[in-house]
Amino acid sequence: MTIKNVRVSLLRAPLNQPFRIATGRHDVLENALLALTLSDGTKGFGEAAVATHITGETVPQTVKSLNTMGEYLRGRDVGDYLTMCAHAQEALSDNKSAAAAVEMALFDAVTKYLNIPLWRLWGPRARPFATDITIVIGSLEETAAKTKEFYRRGFRAFKVKIGRDMDVDFKRVQTVSAIAPKSTLVLDANQGYSARETLQFLKALAKAGIEIALIEQPVPKADWDGLKKVTRSCKTLVCADESVGSLSQAARAIKEKAVGAINIKLMKTGIVHAVAIAHLARANGVKLMIGGMMESALAMTASAHLAAGLGCFDFIDLDTPFFIKDGLRGHPCLDARGIYNVGKVKAGIGISP
Repeated sequence: MTIKNVRVSLLRAPLNQPFRIATGRHDVLENALLALTLSDGTKGFGEAAVATHITGETVPQTVKSLNTMGEYLRGRDVGDYLTMCAHAQEALSDNKSAAAAVEMALFDAVTKYLNIPLWRLWGPRARPFATDITIVIGSLEETAAKTKEFYRRGFRAFKVKIGRDMDVDFKRVQTVSAIAPKSTLVLDANQGYSARETLQFLKALAKAGIEIALIEQPVPKADWDGLKKVTRSCKTLVCADESVGSLSQAARAIKEKAVGAINIKLMKTGIVHAVAIAHLARANGVKLMIGGMMESALAMTASAHLAAGLGCFDFIDLDTPFFIKDGLRGHPCLDARGIYNVGKVKAGIGISP
């Protein structure tokens, strides 16, 4: 079965609120969409989520990359999808979200052609699971309002974005803890602190009796010594995100015992290497989070299939549909409480943009 047609387009959607983190913000979702059509009419979709303030990638660059890859993909046998995935990883090493979109579209097309859900590639069953919800950087009033809203909906895991102002960050975490008792609290500094500041911040939270399950990327991504210092100096689980953008960086983090957890994102590594990182981490006792960039239901649900199929993720952060206007409308496997159930999907990812 050959790839007959390749189409690249833009995927735009307004957000409910600005998605603010320590290093920047999203005011609108603007990603690139790749659509493959096989010779029997089967379609496969992939999404490249562009996060310029994090990765340096741009939308025009990504669209150009996907159009170039389209020339390579057109006419090829989709059964050779792993070879095409490997080519995309090599050819698009400077545009990883584009490589991820290629892999996603290929996996979607192949599993639709085989008439199996994507998760079935990695496991015999897909149990439902809950995502956390992110509390973005903002005022105390915004923090309180959003925490109340999602706690009332039934969310019991909150990721609080920090990393700009330690005093304000402390008050915001304190606010979330008070409004959402007995919830799992995760902090994400997005490279905003130094190792010393991180340890000081965690000590203050412990003194206040606030339990933190995990702190993600507390220091700049190149500060491996800082990651190790935080990991070895506190009891809180430390997770690498920006520091681990590839399989080789994951191997380094594990070998050097730099962190106790790794955040896997398809936009960083693609599907094939995401699976490899997951297996490597679990074999070495490293915990796993699955997350994403500012992604639509398509890419988020692809990640949900991976999480459900592998069944090895300790933390789930697949909440961006809740930040997109009408992001849940017509979603076949995500409800208003943040529960994913990809077991409902009959074939492929189950999302047609």
